[in-house]
Amino acid sequence: MSEDGEVLIAVSDLTKHYGPIRAVDGISFEVRRGDVLGFLGPNGAGKTTAMKMITGFLEPDRGSVTVAGIDVGADRLAVSRQIGYLPEDAPAYGEMSVEAFLRFIAEARELEDADEAIEAVLDTAHLRSVRGQTVETLSKGYKRRVGLAQALIHDPDVLILDEPTDGLDPNQKAVVQDLISSLSSDRCIVLSTHILDEAERVCNRAVILSEGRILVDSTPEDLVSQAPGHNAVRFRVTEGDAAEVAARLAEAEWCVAARVLPGGEVEAEPAGGENRLNEVLAAVGEHRVADVRVREGRLDELFRDVTRGVAA
Repeated sequence: MSEDGEVLIAVSDLTKHYGPIRAVDGISFEVRRGDVLGFLGPNGAGKTTAMKMITGFLEPDRGSVTVAGIDVGADRLAVSRQIGYLPEDAPAYGEMSVEAFLRFIAEARELEDADEAIEAVLDTAHLRSVRGQTVETLSKGYKRRVGLAQALIHDPDVLILDEPTDGLDPNQKAVVQDLISSLSSDRCIVLSTHILDEAERVCNRAVILSEGRILVDSTPEDLVSQAPGHNAVRFRVTEGDAAEVAARLAEAEWCVAARVLPGGEVEAEPAGGENRLNEVLAAVGEHRVADVRVREGRLDELFRDVTRGVAA
């Protein structure tokens, strides 16, 4: 997290109901310049609703949002000049060329130098080769880049991206993720995703939402270190009894669990996700082992762990 950066988004006690359903339940957080904040959560967790309130497209029932120091409820037009927004399944005029669509957006935003803005964003989003092609003929990956381009055309300090890589193939995802990473140095980005590998790759901060509440707010690295099985040591016993080795490890003060896996390997799970490789090897004693490796926790394992029983 960029703790010393300028606060560009400040959310306080944000709450929204849809009838009896509380979609967002009193969430509060800040996002600073240089941050890429990932909103993680299952469908219906409140990610899109929260984003719509941050952008001013939806009015909260309670709470407040400021963007670049501007109260969203007090001056939505001023806030819109600070924000670039890519909604999920962002609409575009398919019969327009890429350049014509971007010119339409530039004119709608009343940009003083539309030509310069269009040329800059064609370069940034790597769209120059398809500038004359109609939007409806583009691949999904290029369409998503057009969506990013329209969000960037006025060079905003804040980017709000709702599921920016949803529906893309792995190669297209990688291109869009790299583009997002390249945009983060001088602005803040909030993106929602259910792709946990994406949060690990792109974000420097991750918020896990479920039923409208923030369950976790940390860095992806910290979350991975808290994941079940982080730094668990696995190995194969080549001389001796695997069950005996597992039983010996299970007695260690630092060991949460030691077990023989179905394939015959032994796994020792350390308390607190600490690296205990040296202690494992020392406890093996006279037994010979091979294929020793330390397992890294995964964000998806932690995600399932913290949302279990909270969201369907």
